[in-house]
Amino acid sequence: MDPDSLHTLFAKTAEAIRAALSKSKDWSKADGHPGQHVGDVVANEAALNLLTDAGLAVLSEESGLTEGGSDCLVVIDPVDGSTNASQGIPWYSVSICAVDAAGPLLARVENLVTGQSFTAQRGSGAYFDGCAISPSGVKLLREAVLGLSGHPKQHWGWKQYRSLGSSALDMCLVARGSLDGFADCSAQDSVASEGHGPWDYLAAMLICQEAGASVAEAKGRELVVLHHTARRYPVAASTPELLAELLRKIN
Repeated sequence: MDPDSLHTLFAKTAEAIRAALSKSKDWSKADGHPGQHVGDVVANEAALNLLTDAGLAVLSEESGLTEGGSDCLVVIDPVDGSTNASQGIPWYSVSICAVDAAGPLLARVENLVTGQSFTAQRGSGAYFDGCAISPSGVKLLREAVLGLSGHPKQHWGWKQYRSLGSSALDMCLVARGSLDGFADCSAQDSVASEGHGPWDYLAAMLICQEAGASVAEAKGRELVVLHHTARRYPVAASTPELLAELLRKIN
């Protein structure tokens, strides 16, 4: 499938998820789906209906790997920030990334409440609602406003921080320059079951990179992993200098 067709399909997928959630409006725990809300299951079904019908292989947080006939794998979190959604906090998204043999190819992270979207294609820049974006350029931690997932063991010396609850959207704010950095603080606990799945960050990683931001894994590991059990600690920053400072603090 060509990139233009993928862009269109991803936009339709986000629209289908939003429509399904609007119809369901159920964020109770889903029977037979440990750790998932009914909304997660409803959103996943809406997404798979479109993506698998297009012949794409899909790796979803909610349902694992679904085989397809394409060389491109779509990695998706139908609702990133479902706890926010279940609490009525309007900050949750669909995170969707096409990955080919060369790595992340095309990404969309869309706020499921507002419909605002971040998009990127490898080698073609990053966009917010169709307008090109770039990071803030902040180099020093003491001048930075950070987005955090989890809690650090101590104050790192930042200017301010926010813990917003949708890592895909939070990382995209770094690409746009609204936040200066983002860090998964669970890296400090070194608990294997913690961290983020690839569906949480791959789309936002490509968007950050195409915008000109810097992204790394807190423990120095490869971020492009395509296994349902894989977990990583993404860190993003407006500049290489700030990224290096964040990595020193987190380790």
